[in-house]
Amino acid sequence: MIIIRNQRDYTDQIIKGIILVIYYWYVVLTARTDTSSMTIEWGLSLLLNYPEVLEKARTKLDAQVGIDRLVDEHDLSNLPYVHNISSETLRLYPAALMLVPHESSDDCKIGGYNIPRGTILLVNAWAVHKDPNIWDDPTSFKPERFEGFWLQPSKLIPFVMGRRSYPGSGLAQRVVGLALGSLIQSFDWKRIGEEKIDLAEGT
Repeated sequence: MIIIRNQRDYTDQIIKGIILVIYYWYVVLTARTDTSSMTIEWGLSLLLNYPEVLEKARTKLDAQVGIDRLVDEHDLSNLPYVHNISSETLRLYPAALMLVPHESSDDCKIGGYNIPRGTILLVNAWAVHKDPNIWDDPTSFKPERFEGFWLQPSKLIPFVMGRRSYPGSGLAQRVVGLALGSLIQSFDWKRIGEEKIDLAEGT
């Protein structure tokens, strides 16, 4: 950046390149932190609204990890219920409503619509995750729905859809699972009053 800063005549290509570098760094840095912290916040809010799920998770954590140490990354594979909670949180409140754009490589038909080759397509993860044709009782928080979920993994698409996977999805799942597990294990969480936390989006 020092070399570029000292140059006076920027071509359009250099300016576009600088903007792209800044944009991609912003995306990379915020994607690594904002999405995980938002998911943890949504997850904890859901757990406070569903104390029976919170208690079940605490019981499973105590049985698997004990109370003498904190949960760590090696425990996560033995804590499927914590993983189910993070998956259900990502289903209800995906970090990105629209997934990474795809370009159709051929003429095709999707849902009865003709899609010409070269069309940019967006997948609406929010709509897929709330579709009653795909999910039973789609607006309810039910981590149990993910028991044995490996049988149909394509239904949950919080990060990306298609052949290319999002390289940070495994890290995000571990960070969220570890954070929620640690918070559940370390504190007795309760709402202040009887009123549930407002989980309406956009408020």
